[in-house]
Amino acid sequence: MLYRKVGGRMKDYIEKRAVELAQYIVENNATVRKTAKIFNISKSTVHTVVSIRVGYVG
Repeated sequence: MLYRKVGGRMKDYIEKRAVELAQYIVENNATVRKTAKIFNISKSTVHTVVSIRVGYVG
């Protein structure tokens, strides 16, 4: 999926995706692998979004 940054919409999309992934992981006690499969994205994308965009909580 390619998105052009127009007036902050790209940032809004990234933040929304980060929240959705983090929420799914917490609510379902899901692994990175399971989350990637459900959202049809790579494991590295899930890891990057959750650790950098949301922040590592450990």
